[in-house]
Amino acid sequence: MIRLFEIKDGKICEICKLEGEQSFSLETLRSADWIDALEPNDNEREQLSSFLSINLPESDEIEEIEASARCFVDQAGIHVHSLFLAMSEGRHNTVTVATILQSDRLITIRETDIADFRLLRLRARKGQVICNDPDGLLVTILDQKIENHADTLEDIHRQLEDVSHLVLEDEGADLEDAISKLAKLEDSNGKIRLCLMDTQRDISFLLKQFKDRPELTEGLREVMRDLDTLMGHTTFLFDKINFLMDSTQGFINIEQNQIIKTFSIAAVVFLPPTLVASIYGMNFEFMPELDWSLGYPWALLLMVASGFAPYWLFKRKGWL
Repeated sequence: MIRLFEIKDGKICEICKLEGEQSFSLETLRSADWIDALEPNDNEREQLSSFLSINLPESDEIEEIEASARCFVDQAGIHVHSLFLAMSEGRHNTVTVATILQSDRLITIRETDIADFRLLRLRARKGQVICNDPDGLLVTILDQKIENHADTLEDIHRQLEDVSHLVLEDEGADLEDAISKLAKLEDSNGKIRLCLMDTQRDISFLLKQFKDRPELTEGLREVMRDLDTLMGHTTFLFDKINFLMDSTQGFINIEQNQIIKTFSIAAVVFLPPTLVASIYGMNFEFMPELDWSLGYPWALLLMVASGFAPYWLFKRKGWL
């Protein structure tokens, strides 16, 4: 699917949306300031390549991690391959979006629907997105991306506070469930940090390309300042997650040790009575106690006393 947008009076307006085997009008394409391609099929890729006179990047090219493969300039324009955050089956994933900035248009190519782009379109329809040209639109997309990452980090922090209460204050908490939640939060925080690091590289690259555009460089520097703050926040979240993970494992170990301690004490308490029963269970011919009329009560009393003695000793020592 391909969406076409134009910039009018500083606002982004959607021209049309094309799906399947629909063909593009050259006039419509020429009027577009932003071409957003979501999972383009072979027909759409061929038409775009023909119109733009370039080869659209393939998925394996977009996913390359070398800096020279993610941010570069060629005859097609300025290329920036940037990581975005996406949700899939309740978990965060990273998705690479390829952007090609030309003198008169911006092209974005992505294989997954991303919340950042949906929110951008929503804000654009409400007139909340202001930019004057495709260059400014690219800066706006990065700014929108950082704002959404900040909201996601705030959500992670709130969830972490709930887990913190669960682990440190709720005596009846399911600690294994807490570990599962912490692992999920750590994974999300790590992927956000990865997106932020990738965006830092993108902005550093764009600052060099827009050095003659002070209004854009100032916007990029502001985004970079927000980015630095968020990077520090992800470090704080990592530290808190690690602390809670260690605390949870410590509490689990204490519970397991308490169980082992109980079994150990029970074994010690029942060991002397077992010894007494074993002695009087031997089948020797000459055992004087066998002729006692009170031998059986004596053996029972001895077993009870030998079992109570270690229990009393443990209680006195404070081990129980």
